[in-house]
Amino acid sequence: MMTAVLFSACRLAPKEDVSETIIGKKPLEVKDGRLNAEVLHLMGQVGGVTVSPDGKTVLYSVSYADIALNKRNTELFSMRVDGSDKKQITHTPGSESNAQYIKEGTRIAFLYQGQLWEMNPDGTARAQISRSDKAIEGFRFSPDGKKVLFVSQVKAFESSAERYEDLDKSSGRIIDDLMYKHWDEWVESIPHPFVADFDGFELSNVTDLLEGEPFESPMKPMGGIEQLAWSPDSKSIAYTCRKKTGKAYAQSTNSDIYLYNTGSKRTGNLTEGMLGYDINPQFSSDGRYIAWLSMKRDGYESDKVRLFVLDLTTTVKKYITEYFDYNVDDFCWDKQGSDLFFVSNVLGTNQLYRVNALDAVARTENHIVRLTEGDHDYTSVAVADGCLIGLRRSLSSPPEVYAVSLADGAQTNLSQENTDILNQMTMGRVEARWIKTTTREDMLTWVVYPPDFDPEKQYPAILYCQGGPQSTVSQFWSTRWNLQMMAAHGYIVVAPNRHGVPGFGQAWNEQISGDYGGQNMRDYLSAIDALSKEPFVDENRLGCTGASYGGFSVYWLAGNHNKRFKAFFSHAGIMNLEAQYLETEEMWFVDWDLGGPYWERYNSTAQKSYANSPHLFVGKWDTPIMVSHGELDYRILASQGMMAFNAAQLRNIPSRMLIFPDENHWISQPQNGILFQREFFRWFDHWLKKENKIED
Repeated sequence: MMTAVLFSACRLAPKEDVSETIIGKKPLEVKDGRLNAEVLHLMGQVGGVTVSPDGKTVLYSVSYADIALNKRNTELFSMRVDGSDKKQITHTPGSESNAQYIKEGTRIAFLYQGQLWEMNPDGTARAQISRSDKAIEGFRFSPDGKKVLFVSQVKAFESSAERYEDLDKSSGRIIDDLMYKHWDEWVESIPHPFVADFDGFELSNVTDLLEGEPFESPMKPMGGIEQLAWSPDSKSIAYTCRKKTGKAYAQSTNSDIYLYNTGSKRTGNLTEGMLGYDINPQFSSDGRYIAWLSMKRDGYESDKVRLFVLDLTTTVKKYITEYFDYNVDDFCWDKQGSDLFFVSNVLGTNQLYRVNALDAVARTENHIVRLTEGDHDYTSVAVADGCLIGLRRSLSSPPEVYAVSLADGAQTNLSQENTDILNQMTMGRVEARWIKTTTREDMLTWVVYPPDFDPEKQYPAILYCQGGPQSTVSQFWSTRWNLQMMAAHGYIVVAPNRHGVPGFGQAWNEQISGDYGGQNMRDYLSAIDALSKEPFVDENRLGCTGASYGGFSVYWLAGNHNKRFKAFFSHAGIMNLEAQYLETEEMWFVDWDLGGPYWERYNSTAQKSYANSPHLFVGKWDTPIMVSHGELDYRILASQGMMAFNAAQLRNIPSRMLIFPDENHWISQPQNGILFQREFFRWFDHWLKKENKIED
């Protein structure tokens, strides 16, 4: 039997003070032309794209890592919309973020060390605008430049030390209601939107839009400044808010779009009676219309994401994408305020689309025009001079800033941040396969081949199980689940879009709710069985991996795979569904997906869910399994991973556990990310690259 090993974080950074070290781009040499963990983390991570008011210049950020220092730093860049005149405009040891053009494009505002700053477009003449005792987390200048909307935290609860003055060193949290934690934090403060006057040099006369209200705006844990917007006349602010607390908050997704008048300070609800998520408002250029993203049903966080438009003059709402059976992920208005551009995942790739928002016949599917083609994902969209600007990525390339011509649809990589590195590497071929499920439906499965693939040879294969659960296996790029890096290590990677992911119609997406351990597991087996029949796949060397719901899938398959696999690796997975119901924080999720609490014995959906809990199949485990988890994961507690590891140990299953005391549901620190990759491949290489390695 293999000895279990407990790992913690990587080696510490140097003891000397590195707080003033500037971390930037370094020349990289890829030794063998293959992607590896170090190169993956040292690639520049492009984001934060915005376009100047005249549409001629693009501002974006790039995050760089220093592995030895175990730190990241973000710098700002600008360029013309044709990719020319590219320059880095910040060079600091801290990170600049949330950059945007102000004063008709003559200055750039940004966040640095929690405060608001501005500078010239070339990075000179930096000046601090705000001097708040609280960090600013996002901001928007009013169109007239006279006010600033920003987000800061306000105190949520009285601490134990405040309640008992003689216990000023006490750390206990006194909790009286639900929703006391989010994915990776205890709720001690909540974000509020503030508006302040701006005289061109500093902020004054600050007003809390939710003064005295115990509600979040933007909404934790994922919401940001995109959930708030200025009207073009600078007189109103639209903001997203779920005006609930405690148990009601934990059980509901019913957020609304509110309109706040900066003069009267009165607030109205624009989406009253709409029961699901309503988020991310944007005004048309003339201010008559407001568009936003909406879900229909309360409590269902993976409901169809719909695009709505409200005529503020007539109060008529229009469901723009009613006949479009896919989600809208991001959107923007055109400069005329009549068309909307949006991002949507359709059949496994994220493309850009255009729709007329004002035409009465625009509700028919034929009036939604697809603007891009190709195996890639766009993750954002903005309007520029004669083109659209968006972040684009693929399974073979990290995100870059792309321009999409409105004249002919041509797509141009403007940022070219990682081109020099990618040119040194050979990526594996990515193939889209359509595999029949047991329901006789076609399922898109991405297959990634090793860079030097030889069809005359046999290769080990890894089945990749997606998390979410309702999250498409699209053309994503990740520093943790990077399918090209798995292929670069000599594996054929099989990544199915099983039932329960968006991008293939709402019926396909919704099938998984109340059916954990059901059809989607049969889909996984259909995919790996189809590839195992290929002569270049060694059916005796199959592995299986995934995180979150993908980690649940690994645990479930470990007890139900009928000896197909020779090794498993699960990160942040659910092992015990009954425990998960009472351990997680967003109760709407488990109520909808599992059908309700396990104690409702006459609830057939719930009982079916809990009967498929992976811990009930441990008696059939017979295959080596490795477990990884972060102790700051409050969504799926680390105890779930420990249960799985302990079960394997007690059953004498070869097993290993990798625990990160300082990571959450994800793995964000560079050295921890590299440690994860090294142990991931050490595990699979041991069990899949040598024959007859199952040890008694």
